[in-house]
Amino acid sequence: MWSSDRRGFLGLAGAAGLLAGCGFTPAYGPQGGAAKLLGGVEPAAPTTRDAFALVQQLNARLGPSQVTRYRLDYKIDTEALGQGISPDNATTRYQLNGTVDYTLRDAADNAVLLTGRVTSFTSWSATGTVVASQAAQEDAHRRLMVILADQIVTRLLSQAPGLPE
Repeated sequence: MWSSDRRGFLGLAGAAGLLAGCGFTPAYGPQGGAAKLLGGVEPAAPTTRDAFALVQQLNARLGPSQVTRYRLDYKIDTEALGQGISPDNATTRYQLNGTVDYTLRDAADNAVLLTGRVTSFTSWSATGTVVASQAAQEDAHRRLMVILADQIVTRLLSQAPGLPE
């Protein structure tokens, strides 16, 4: 048992050595690009419930803007599609598809630094009462915005080392 633990440890140590040799830098490490983004990205003010949930998650991941270095514009598109149909022709399950096109701009001169698109989906059940179905739909929208915001942050973090300070 001890030798298999040792082999696992040596394998992890070897992998860490390979990553260090290839120039890998953790995003949140001392030399990582996250320092540029944390507390420095100001998302556009939300105007819809979906946008509010997206901005809330972006602020949770990047921190509220303290010194605005970058502005983040976004455009949210969602579409609900019926997935489950009962024998009496009632839709019992919906799939919510979402896309966010985003643009990161330099706050000083409004120059476009990065653009991208993220997509994902979630679903909800429409069985039960009208109130329960509506609550499930609202929850699906919130979950989708969290997923999309997390994807945006991941993309920004991966490209942060190339951003101006």
